[in-house]
Amino acid sequence: MTGQTYWRAVAAATGGADRDAAEAGVRLAYRTAGLAGPERIVWAGSPREALRLLGPGGPEAAPATRGRSVRDAVRSAPWAAERARLHGRLGPRGWSEHWNATGAGLWESVQALVDRVRTGLVEEVAEGPAQESATRLLLLDAVLGQHDAPWLCAFDPVEGTPLEGLAAVAGAAGWWWPYERLAVVCERPVELHRDEAGRLDRGDGPALAYPDGFRLHAWRGMPVPGAFLAELASLTPERIRDEENAELRRVMLEHYGYERYLRESGASPVDRDAAGVLWRIPLEGDEDVVMVEVVNSTPEPDGTYRTYWLRVPPETRTAKEGVAWTFGLAADAYEPVRQT
Repeated sequence: MTGQTYWRAVAAATGGADRDAAEAGVRLAYRTAGLAGPERIVWAGSPREALRLLGPGGPEAAPATRGRSVRDAVRSAPWAAERARLHGRLGPRGWSEHWNATGAGLWESVQALVDRVRTGLVEEVAEGPAQESATRLLLLDAVLGQHDAPWLCAFDPVEGTPLEGLAAVAGAAGWWWPYERLAVVCERPVELHRDEAGRLDRGDGPALAYPDGFRLHAWRGMPVPGAFLAELASLTPERIRDEENAELRRVMLEHYGYERYLRESGASPVDRDAAGVLWRIPLEGDEDVVMVEVVNSTPEPDGTYRTYWLRVPPETRTAKEGVAWTFGLAADAYEPVRQT
């Protein structure tokens, strides 16, 4: 099976790798590149474990043990040749249209995930500038497996094509490192949680987790410490005010709820007019949070009117100005239909 639906599923796949299929794909990728297959294929529970195997002091660190990296021959060269072939057949405009209809739909969310994983790996593995440099160099040797899905979707490799082996590994496993005598292949994540925009997002545990314990925590795409998420269930207005990190404080407010925070923190409205009620939350070291409380003009089935909270720019000075802003209007052009 090929196509965007398949490659979207590959990029987001979790659970144990198909090791037999992945190893067959690795050996096919080597043969396609004109190389002898690796003498050994070693499995790692995550890219973190792979880096520790291959990095300074690791059991596979010695060049004599693994040989030189063959990533360029196994991945980069056939990749470039296939892109050139498609570009030559379709032309610049045709290639752009083809990319937009295939891989482009996956690129942004998958690349954001790859970047986040790389950052997390450097933070966990590297101790000091020298090790950080070595870690970043090792990451350049990696083939991204399932996370190469956007490009493989555009190339749509089938049996007998130069990218068949790479596609087989991507469909069966995670990242992998190809060397002359050794290939290190990683398991896929066991958990992946994302929001509607494709960003890592989870409020009660890791947003991305691998079977060896490597994990990343995030709230709507923003990296957060795991201990911070555990604290969200017991937040108070005082704890939110005391948080010095502005980004974490925003997460706290989003989780706690602006309406609840206003109600429980004893806030007072700063403006009231026919459009609604304007509230302001001063935050030290950050821009104020400004909300307009409005009442829907259409009654609910039981005859009550529903209250909505609208976040507006911090420079907003009146409720009418804030509501008008949500419609893209100036305050003097907006006429509310119901007084709150």
